[in-house]
Amino acid sequence: MKFSLSWLKSHLDTDASAADIAEKLTSIGLEIEGIDNPADALKPFRVAKVLEAGPHPNADKLQLLKVDDGSNEPWQVVCGAPNAKAGMIGVFGPPGTYIPGSDFTLKPVKIRDVESFGMMCSYRELELGDDHDGIIELPDSAASEVGASYADYAKLDDPVFDVAITPNRQDCMGVRGIARDLAAAGIGTLKPLDIATVVRSGAGPDIAIEDREGCPAFHACTVSGVTNGASPAWMQARLKSVGQKPINALVDITNFVMLDLGRPLHVYDVSKLNGGLVARKAKPGETVLALNDNEYVLDETMTVIADNNGAHDIGGIMGGADTGSDEGTTEVLIECAYFTPENIAKTGQKLMLASDARQRFERGVDPAFLDDGIDIATALVRGLCGGKASEITRAGEAPTEQHRIAYDPAQCLALGGIAVAPDQQKAILGALGFSIADDWTITVPTWRRDVAGWQDIVEEIVRVEGLDTIPSTPLPRKAGVAKPTASPEQLAERKARRAAAARGLNEVVNWSFISEKEAAPFGGGHWSLANPISEDLKVMRPSMLPGLIAAAKRNSARGAASIGLFEVGRRYLESSEHPTIGLVLTGEKTARGWQNGAASKFDAYDAKAEVLAILEAAGAPVDKLMDFGIEDSGLGDAYHPGQSGTLRLGPKKILAAYGALHPSATKALGLKGAAVGGEIFLDAIPLKKKSGHMREAFAPPALQSVTRDFAFIVDADLPAGDLVRAVKGADKKLITDARIFDLFQGPGLGEGKKSLAVEITLQPMDASLTEEDLKALSDKVVASASKLGAELRA
Repeated sequence: MKFSLSWLKSHLDTDASAADIAEKLTSIGLEIEGIDNPADALKPFRVAKVLEAGPHPNADKLQLLKVDDGSNEPWQVVCGAPNAKAGMIGVFGPPGTYIPGSDFTLKPVKIRDVESFGMMCSYRELELGDDHDGIIELPDSAASEVGASYADYAKLDDPVFDVAITPNRQDCMGVRGIARDLAAAGIGTLKPLDIATVVRSGAGPDIAIEDREGCPAFHACTVSGVTNGASPAWMQARLKSVGQKPINALVDITNFVMLDLGRPLHVYDVSKLNGGLVARKAKPGETVLALNDNEYVLDETMTVIADNNGAHDIGGIMGGADTGSDEGTTEVLIECAYFTPENIAKTGQKLMLASDARQRFERGVDPAFLDDGIDIATALVRGLCGGKASEITRAGEAPTEQHRIAYDPAQCLALGGIAVAPDQQKAILGALGFSIADDWTITVPTWRRDVAGWQDIVEEIVRVEGLDTIPSTPLPRKAGVAKPTASPEQLAERKARRAAAARGLNEVVNWSFISEKEAAPFGGGHWSLANPISEDLKVMRPSMLPGLIAAAKRNSARGAASIGLFEVGRRYLESSEHPTIGLVLTGEKTARGWQNGAASKFDAYDAKAEVLAILEAAGAPVDKLMDFGIEDSGLGDAYHPGQSGTLRLGPKKILAAYGALHPSATKALGLKGAAVGGEIFLDAIPLKKKSGHMREAFAPPALQSVTRDFAFIVDADLPAGDLVRAVKGADKKLITDARIFDLFQGPGLGEGKKSLAVEITLQPMDASLTEEDLKALSDKVVASASKLGAELRA
């Protein structure tokens, strides 16, 4: 919501500065997003007089001017404006001045071999309008102001406030509502609203309501004999100050009333209508060509204003281009209606159509302001365009019943934390438009549909009194050292995050929302937003990898040679969200050098090493994890099937996935080159329940461990992890570790065979192992491996 200081003062009698007003607005909950003063950029420009105007010696369409801007000597200026002439008063920018409309800084230049210093400016070059046919020509009375700042002469020193209005403050979607809040907070006095008495005669227009759910009330009148043209300078200045483009007087009046009073209106050219107007549901597939020149296809849930020819207005959102007013309009119908906020919001979301009217109607305009709103608009039309006003035709009934709340002044201290005298509470509420009975029953004004209970009353008093007056009171706590409050899951997440960072990975934070295209390689999104802020942020991520790949792509595009990223967040699957750590490695693992030669790349084993280290830090029993393939994991097509795997506790409980990312997945997200990655599923890790916070005492075994090597001939397609699990399972108490240390494939082994060498570690606990013990254990190992078809290699 934007408004200028002068516009605010048309409703608020105050001498407060722009800075004081901005500070007070923020303190009462109307946050200032910015203050822009157009005079700041125009201070260097001066009122100047053209002393001489002669032809350029080397150009037919240029003139050579002598310009007096109050300096000691006149400036020589080469000018191409057709209206430049001797004696005229205009606006001059001396050398060194920045021209905002053209985005350059003036400096002395030669134009066709003639030096030029500065510029006589047009309205467009100063960003004060679209006129660029000639330079600004001021009245002769400005001759006495030669040398003065043009911003001061034109009274452009009028700061424009940009206020963030929260959805619940529909009353502040007009300048008057903001003025009311400031007056209640002690910044001036609210001026009475001038509602002119309109002389009306003749029957009003034919209107009706068929859709009372979407449009409970519809008021309208006509004004005949109007002369439509440009709106007056004061109205254009106010509209321009907030970024609105003046169109014509009739349209500008509706925009002005909407911004000034928060009351959207619409005007129709009566000559373009066929029959009476009716507020009804749209027909399925019915179309409207809106004022933005876009055609919208409607459905039966949407409210339209229509005549015998069809729909002309998307009710409460945007009017139609076919029935709008123009310079030839001589009779106009003014529509002032109340549309149901919920219906407006749904229609706007479906059509993806935003407008100033929608912003106000979906928040809820004042339902009791229909007659006053149409009277104010009619008076402006008659005052600026002339004409004769008809009587008002009223269809339906707006929901004007006022809500009443039982209130006790003591509730302000109990809930708000500050003591405000009852008389002061009554004064604040009265200034905001509330009525207070002797028994403190409060009647809520019709423009405050957000106030529903006594808690809202307290909020109104506290914010106007000042949120900064609430004392900062620490919560009570017991004496002594506070007990830790982090849950085992939170502690595991912290340790995992610390471990990932300690291993050299860089943490990133991505949106939880991604596009459908990004989600597709990872099984697709399960949760989609009905009203996303962008199609690129429509789906809740099913994996941590899309965001990490996108971040890796951005870093790679900026020249990063070796990239290691991780993120702690949530995956969103069909029924719930899951805490997860994702990581991606891409680029060079080691740079080229004289010792190692060419640069090396990351592979699946690097990803597995990172995953195992993070799992161990999080408290997972890594010594009991088993390697399985990726195919039955349900993780989509993100990983390369021959260069990836999962770490599990048993066949079904997946703790992590790792491996080379599938080229189709990285290509879909725009990452060039190979990449590896992994995901640790934190909610799948079984966490130990500790009774205390002491670390377990280190108890090294008393006896030395023993290693034994076995070489097995197995089928070429047997996963090495299966053999390792079988060997370790031969004696779970004695065998503490097993690992593959050699792979051999050759013609001597037979067709479709390979040799895997396994080193097992034995840890005796009570006594040293005898030869008999070792022989018995070896037999167990061979027997266990034979279940997989393995044969001990001779």
